[in-house]
Amino acid sequence: MIPVQGVENQTIAVLGLGRSGRATAAALAAGGAHVIAWDDSAETRAGAEADGMTLVDLTREAGWDRQIDALITSPGIPHLYPQPHPAIALACARGVPVDNDVGLFFRSFATAGWDDFATPPRVICVTGSNGKSTTTALIHHILQEAGRPTQMGGNIGTGVLALEAPEDGEIVVLELSSYQTELARALTPDVAVFTNLSPDHLDRHGGPGGYFAAKRRLFAEGGPDRCIIGVDEVEGRFMAGQLAQSPQDDRVIRISVNARLERFGWSVFARKGFLSEYRKGRQVASLDLRGITGLPGAHNHQNACAAYAACRAVGLAPRSIEAAFHSFAGLPHRSQTVAEIDGVRWVNDSKATNVDAAEKALLAFDRIRWIAGGLGKDGGIAALAPHLDRVVKAYLIGHSARSFALQIGQTPHEVVDTMDEAVARAAAEAQPGETVLLAPAAASFDQYPNFERRGEHFTALVQALQG
Repeated sequence: MIPVQGVENQTIAVLGLGRSGRATAAALAAGGAHVIAWDDSAETRAGAEADGMTLVDLTREAGWDRQIDALITSPGIPHLYPQPHPAIALACARGVPVDNDVGLFFRSFATAGWDDFATPPRVICVTGSNGKSTTTALIHHILQEAGRPTQMGGNIGTGVLALEAPEDGEIVVLELSSYQTELARALTPDVAVFTNLSPDHLDRHGGPGGYFAAKRRLFAEGGPDRCIIGVDEVEGRFMAGQLAQSPQDDRVIRISVNARLERFGWSVFARKGFLSEYRKGRQVASLDLRGITGLPGAHNHQNACAAYAACRAVGLAPRSIEAAFHSFAGLPHRSQTVAEIDGVRWVNDSKATNVDAAEKALLAFDRIRWIAGGLGKDGGIAALAPHLDRVVKAYLIGHSARSFALQIGQTPHEVVDTMDEAVARAAAEAQPGETVLLAPAAASFDQYPNFERRGEHFTALVQALQG
């Protein structure tokens, strides 16, 4: 745990008592604060009260009839759009500062004990629309393989305040969502990574401009020593230009999978399966990504560029990074190779819950037997038509199976309804050299509680094929 600094004898309210909220309350108490808390769920409140927490209904005026020095809110609770949560509205009306656990982490991370360290700990933060979980996990994996002390947390794994106090020379790697960066009052990473931007959470941020602004805070207000910026979208190019003093400013490392970036002070890009690092117009390293099982496809090559750049920024050598790439197994449910059986590759990308993610998965493989369907989203899968020439046959499941069948035209397909039947049919028909790909392009809630359970079911069925 990282005790929160500067809160001794203060009354701090915590809104939301999920994983991060509980960790925040504990870290505040460890820092000497008097903690009061609230959650909209009666069941969650009952559990918190049983654990000895002081509950106050912060959604009512009477809950504020006391001195409250700050309100700390969990990431999923809206504070501005589409409308503020009642507790946050009451805090703002009274001028009570609103913060989150990420803000508390950055103001509490450094301690007097660092004076005895040979190398101060550092923080690498990763944000963006897609690929940030894989990039975060990949950076952490590379550091581990290189023998560097490291922890991983934030939006993946451990909550930021539940991390252990860092040791000498440690590097903490954090995945941060827009929900976390938009509200944190302190943001001071040493290295910050922006993977890419695509429309997401627009109701929460009041439109695409607000969404981009939430991501941009990590760089513009955080003042990192190194900024790693994906420039394959206009927003990334704009932000890189704002942060750099000139094209040769190597404090900004541009990354791309669409363009050769040879004219900048420092850049990393991947083309045709090869990663290149350039400095001052000269190539200094090249890696072959094509045979790396845990990083298939252009979208994962972008993740590889971001992780490579981050690890180079903290002093790792190219060959050390390349060796770690080969031992990276990938994250569950994200282009995860589950097995290879009789020359057929089985890939679990259950996280591909929308068309954009499914498109990236389809582009990563050839000769695909595609398992798709579930609870479809607005627009269906018509946008995937240009990529269906890669599909040998589709096996369609769930609520949207029949509507998906109407949208894929002449692509061979079969409506099978369930995952069990889809896996069985694909196993019976797949030929050596083909890939059976679960990339649903739909939510899971018609048949599963979440995409993880859907991916776990697929994985279990594939493993059963191995006997």
